[in-house]
Order: sequence, then structure tokens, then C-alpha cells
Amino acid sequence: VQVVESGGGLVQPGGSPRLSCAASGYTFSSYRMSWYRQCPGKERELVGWITPTGGNTNYADSVKGRFTISRDNAKKTLYLQLNNLKPEDTAVYYCRVEFWSGPYWGQGTQVTVSS
Repeated sequence: VQVVESGGGLVQPGGSPRLSCAASGYTFSSYRMSWYRQCPGKERELVGWITPTGGNTNYADSVKGRFTISRDNAKKTLYLQLNNLKPEDTAVYYCRVEFWSGPYWGQGTQVTVSS
């Protein structure tokens, strides 16, 4: 099993990058997927999740209306569209596979929001 995040970097306030999480080694379309983030000096927190078919999503209040989670099961890839970024969105963003036996984390991708 492997999940690899990409798409992070230095972004200006108001920017709109898209993060990707490429999955391999398991049946991607069978499992709920989540995005988490860890802001400097804070605990890791849930950003949101998406059901296996992509039919339902849920978001933390802090990102609702600005972030969008989607997935392409044919490409085995999870996405996180970040819009209207603020400096407080600076964090390491992680994807997580919600296996029935327990979650599996990616290594994360750093997003830094700064002018």
C-alpha cells in the first residue's frame, strides 16, 4: 500500500492550488478517503472526507466553502482543491486511507501561504 501526496509549495494569500494523493497497492475505489492537516504548533486535524464512490463529502467548519475534496477512481487519485488560501492554512496536508482494519497515512505535503 502506498499513498503519495503532491502539489504543495509556497502559495500567495488568495491562491488556489490543488493537492493530489496518488494511491497504489489496494483497491482504491473500495475505501473512504480523508484529508488531514497539521498547522505549525497544533495537533493534526481533519479537513474532510469523501465516500468510496465520491458521492458524499464532509468538511471541517474551518474550510467549508473554500476547500473541495474529489476523487478519480479510474486514476486512483484523491484531490484537495484549496481556494482563497489564508496564512492560517499553512500546514502539512496528509491523505489517509480509511481501511476497515485501521487508517493508513501518507507522508504529507507542505503548503505555505505567504506573500
